[in-house]
Amino acid sequence: MTPADLFRRLTGLEDDPRSTQDIWQEMARVPGFVDSRNCGLVDAVQSGWYLNDSDELFRGFPISAADSVLDVGCGAGGATLFCARRGAHVVFVDVAPEKIEALAAHLVDTPARKAEGIVSDGIPLPVESNSMSRVVAMEVLEHVPDPAEFLKELVRVGQPGALYLLAVPDALGERMQQGLAPDYYFQHPNHIHIFEREAFAGLVKDAGLEVVQREYFGFYWTMWVLMYWSLARSAGGTLGGESYDIVQPPFPPLLNDWARLWQQFIQIPEAAPVKRALDQLLPKSQIIIARKPLERSAA
Repeated sequence: MTPADLFRRLTGLEDDPRSTQDIWQEMARVPGFVDSRNCGLVDAVQSGWYLNDSDELFRGFPISAADSVLDVGCGAGGATLFCARRGAHVVFVDVAPEKIEALAAHLVDTPARKAEGIVSDGIPLPVESNSMSRVVAMEVLEHVPDPAEFLKELVRVGQPGALYLLAVPDALGERMQQGLAPDYYFQHPNHIHIFEREAFAGLVKDAGLEVVQREYFGFYWTMWVLMYWSLARSAGGTLGGESYDIVQPPFPPLLNDWARLWQQFIQIPEAAPVKRALDQLLPKSQIIIARKPLERSAA
């Protein structure tokens, strides 16, 4: 069963002759409709992501035209594009050639000083040692066979003093999903590691980096995916594919309702401390900003 099949089953439109895309677009034209992805972007900005006014990809992680940025596991390229729009030299890496090709096309009209796309699993990285001033790896470590080896490779390519933006799914949300998600979600090439918070920080330190900042965000997305898996189980059938497939439209109507409710809530100024508390309690992601030491300590 595909996400499109699930959508049709939950909406009772399995026999509708219209394409799934046409049905989805009609739903999206209804007044008050909120796309889950747009709500997620509003939520992310409130959490400190994509801060245009201060040129910070994430709060505490500034980007300038002088930077050389490596984005490993770039996916659709949100981080790469943010950095490219600041004039940085961007190197974007993913295992999927079609993602590299699509992102390269989007980068043509940006003021990026230089843009290089690489198809690679990151072990090893075809990048010169000590060459990058910023290294980004968001929601990648849970996919790789050996996270420690992968991190050491990221450390190798960073300049002394380079900043690292690292994110992995939080363990609590992952364990809650284990009772709902299909088996494939926790098998290669999806999530094959679950990182407890202190274990994640320890992994970063063991790779030779200094932890500068730790953050948590994404209560909205944790609830979204828990609802998604619950709906899928209620509909019967078995979903297949890769983990990122579930955040591609069309979305079940209940998730449209959740997006609308959450977006309305976080637009209330008084909701800010509640959102922060929920992001700490049940986040989608745990984030570490780390720095490569200027000089390695003598053994």
